[in-house]
Order: sequence, then C-alpha cells, then structure tokens
Amino acid sequence: MPAARPLAVLFDLDGTLIDSIELLLSSVRHAFRARTERVPTEAEWVAGIGTPLAAQLRPYAATEHELAELVAGYRAYQREHHDRLTHLYDGALETVTTLRARGHPLGVVTSKGDDIAHRSIGYVGLAPHFDTVIGCDSCARHKPDPEPVLVALDRLGYAPADAMFVGDSPHDMASGKAAGVTTVAALWGPFTRAMLEPTAPNYYLERIAELPTLVERLERERRARV
Repeated sequence: MPAARPLAVLFDLDGTLIDSIELLLSSVRHAFRARTERVPTEAEWVAGIGTPLAAQLRPYAATEHELAELVAGYRAYQREHHDRLTHLYDGALETVTTLRARGHPLGVVTSKGDDIAHRSIGYVGLAPHFDTVIGCDSCARHKPDPEPVLVALDRLGYAPADAMFVGDSPHDMASGKAAGVTTVAALWGPFTRAMLEPTAPNYYLERIAELPTLVERLERERRARV
C-alpha cells in the first residue's frame, strides 16, 4: 500500500501568519474619519476580522454608494500604509519553511482581496512557499462558508480528510469544520480561546512555532492507521 501523502496545511493570513491588526483598525478609522454616528467600535471590527471587507462595512452603510465610499477609503489607507504596518509573527517564516521542506503542500485562505493578499505574503517573504492563495476574489462564498477551504483543496488536489486549516478567528474554524478538515486555532492573534471555543477547534496552539510538532504527530497517527 502506498504511503500517505504529506498533510496539506492551509493558513489564514491576518492574525495567523501576519500581524496586521493595527493596519486593519487604522484603515477602518480612516474610512469613518468624517463620521460621528454609525461607527464600528474596535471590538465590533475585530469580531468581523476574517470576513470580507464589504460584508464588515455593510451594516454601517445606508446605501450601496455609501458602502462603496467606505470600501474605497479603507482600501486607500490600507494600500498606503501596508508595508509600515504589516509584520510576520515570530516563528511564522521558520514554521512555513520547515513544513515546505518536509513536503507539505501549503495554501493561504483569507478574506482579503486577492491582490492585497499576494502583496502581503510577498512583502513578508512567504510567497515562494505557498502553492495557492485563495482570497475573497477567488470564490463566490466566503468564510464562515466552507467554499474557500474547498477551493484551496481542489487546487492542491487534496481531500478534506488529508488537510488542516490554521486560523485565528471563529470564522476560520467554522469554515474549516464545515469543509471537513482538521482545524487548528491560533491563540497568538486577536481572538481569545474563549471566543474560539464555541466553534470547537480540533487543536489549540499558543505559538505558531508549535505547529510543525503537531503536524508531525498527526502524520505519525495517520501512518499508524494505514
């Protein structure tokens, strides 16, 4: 019987691989800079991280035109200040490099637009290590729907049973669960364990550097079942 292929490992981007939370918060403050009413609180905005920008902004817009203006203001600030406020989490590059060296197919599944997602992973030096990047322009439905995860797996040629999704938000965990992959909750992002527990992740990690050890253990368990 042939040996099992290495597990495919999917990652969320913001709050998981890159620390861009201040960029996201500063961008939304800029978008609402002329407003005094119907402005999201920081907690409300953080709760929506992991879902598409337009979906986050829509509750605060009275019309489609107003929504477009908010999106444009947000994206203008995000693009201008992207490099200054985008940083790798400690251990992220080493973790991704290790998994790639072990032969694991790797993908990014994010609710960022495809263009800014590619810019982010390129800027922090992760781009060469990823086989696919699924942003909100790559699929019709978005996290917490399973479609982005399933699209990534289809591109990699993998079944859900042979993959895991590492993410920091409840939306990531819900998407991964619905897709049928193993879910790993990242506790180094803006969401606490208490905020993630309702989605029942399969595993929790305190640091991204712990991921290769977990993946290795799951690989041994898979081989033992063959």
